[in-house]
Amino acid sequence: MRSENRKLEERVTYLERQLRTMKSQLKAVRKTSHKPWWEELAGRFKNDPLFDQMTEAGQAYRRALAR
Repeated sequence: MRSENRKLEERVTYLERQLRTMKSQLKAVRKTSHKPWWEELAGRFKNDPLFDQMTEAGQAYRRALAR
């Protein structure tokens, strides 16, 4: 039983260390980005005819379902 507890403690310690690393990386990313992620993506497909076709096809499909 003691060996199982020791293994569990080691795993928890490892996971806590990983979590601290991930939190510090996230904090660094948040400091460098001034806009929310969705604002970074907004407008990416502006003036893209293929995207416009895809959007229209999706709207036509939803209109057909509503009938």
